[in-house]
Amino acid sequence: MATAQHKVLIANRGEIAVRIIRACRDYGAQAVAVYADPDADALHVRMADEAWALPGTSSTETYLNIDALVEIARRSGATMVHPGYGFLSERAEFARAVQAAGLIWIGPQPETIEKLGDKVQARKIAMKVGAPLVKGTADPVNCAEDVLDFAAMHGLPVAIKAAFGGGGRGLKVAWKMEEVEELYRSATREALSAFGRAECYVEQYLDRPRHIEAQVIADKHGNVVVLGTRDCSLQRRNQKLVEEAPAPFITDSQREQIHTSAREICAHAGYVGAGTVEFLLSRDGMLSFLEVNTRLQVEHPVTEETTGLDIVVEQLRIAEGLPLSIKETPVPRGHSFEFRINAEDAGKGYLPTPGSITDFRAPSGPGVRLDSGVEAGSTVPGSYDSLMAKLIVTGNTREQAIARARRALREFEINGVASVLPFHRAVMEDADFTAEFAVHTRWIETDFAGRIELAPRQVPKPDEVLTRSWIELDGRRVQLGLPARLFNGVALTGPDKITPVTREPANEAAIEAPISGVLHSWLAQEGKAVQQGEVIAVMEAMKMEVQIVAHRSGKLKRQAETGSAFEAGNLLGEIG
Repeated sequence: MATAQHKVLIANRGEIAVRIIRACRDYGAQAVAVYADPDADALHVRMADEAWALPGTSSTETYLNIDALVEIARRSGATMVHPGYGFLSERAEFARAVQAAGLIWIGPQPETIEKLGDKVQARKIAMKVGAPLVKGTADPVNCAEDVLDFAAMHGLPVAIKAAFGGGGRGLKVAWKMEEVEELYRSATREALSAFGRAECYVEQYLDRPRHIEAQVIADKHGNVVVLGTRDCSLQRRNQKLVEEAPAPFITDSQREQIHTSAREICAHAGYVGAGTVEFLLSRDGMLSFLEVNTRLQVEHPVTEETTGLDIVVEQLRIAEGLPLSIKETPVPRGHSFEFRINAEDAGKGYLPTPGSITDFRAPSGPGVRLDSGVEAGSTVPGSYDSLMAKLIVTGNTREQAIARARRALREFEINGVASVLPFHRAVMEDADFTAEFAVHTRWIETDFAGRIELAPRQVPKPDEVLTRSWIELDGRRVQLGLPARLFNGVALTGPDKITPVTREPANEAAIEAPISGVLHSWLAQEGKAVQQGEVIAVMEAMKMEVQIVAHRSGKLKRQAETGSAFEAGNLLGEIG
């Protein structure tokens, strides 16, 4: 229990906000939620002890708005701030702003975040402690030409990676010299959008490696403990879909090297709190340090299930100055899988599908845990991440956990939006994963043989927008926010005005929006000839960029403006 009555502001949303709220309850602390307009009726908002508005829909004006978050913390009387993962969780300036306001930051010190969050500096620390490393640039690159020079010297493929972020965003892999320039621009755009900084560095890309990581936790008394390993190789677009603990099918010496390197990197950096040290393991057994995530990981529950430690409660204890409740790496108690339940159509290239959930029937029974940010009736906004929930399944052995996972995934039913459940069911029947463990970080794109049927066509609503005005309550002037749908038929003016998009009839020449999102840019010029397979435009949804490829050769006629929002299937132009 908390040594004093604390109130924790959770600077995040969705599933992780719900997870932290529950930890606060277990620890005896109060939880304060924040919400953007589309999240006004979200589960985390209703579960918290109190909730405060971040007016707007874009991440920049809401969950990335440091001044607004610190002001809400002050006004609500919060004593601690938990950043969750994503958004501002690895931003040193946010940690400093929280501390400058006299609040307790739940996470590493700002200097440590800078040291390890800068992937270039993290590589230098890894070199100092003798951790294994592939070749990479000593500093962030300045332009696409720098990437080309590196590739010419060390060979293809190369990875262009955000220097101040993680989670697969701002990461592009170049296999051909001619695609380097556009991939560099795309990586910097994604990095700026997701992390507020566009710098990228370059390193050799290990083809078809496994992704293995170590969960580390450290207190303010100098104690650093590695809780164990996880395998996170099942990824699409460099973002994880399935994770498991402990990492299977590695040797004792490889496990020891991972544990030792992770511990020494964090100790050298003076780490405090929960963090993850990530590695790649090549097919020939070569191990290479990847990065340090200076925050709680999405996949932390599998480590909780195999260690019996509540990592979020441990974060709260550490922030209060208490010593770790565990002193050495525990022996794993069984095996655990986590399945990320994203609102994506696995049969259509994992394209995000925002919308309203009509049915959400979750599994239960022995070994089953669900961490969810949604329920039946919830809306999945198009403005944010596609993660709805996480299904965690644990057994005494990997084989028992697989059997339970198959049962739980069959029980799980979600309607109203597409989900990746069909992929999870298919992969748990694939011998590459369940028996031979031939999976790697590009296995889904290259080797996965399972056919995923297209989900029923989703027609998402625009993200909820609140119309705000002022009222008086007992002489006190307060702001009132009401859903804009209440004003249907009423003319709205100003920045919250909704402009409906009319869907045009499709034809053979039509270029249709592959996702519901914003048209970021046209890459091909109006009236110019394009070739089938050429990338002609870029759309953005749920923090991810999706390329639009010409479905035929011909002359391009653009009919959509960049910066505008479109539903999946809307007409963007034609190729005549």
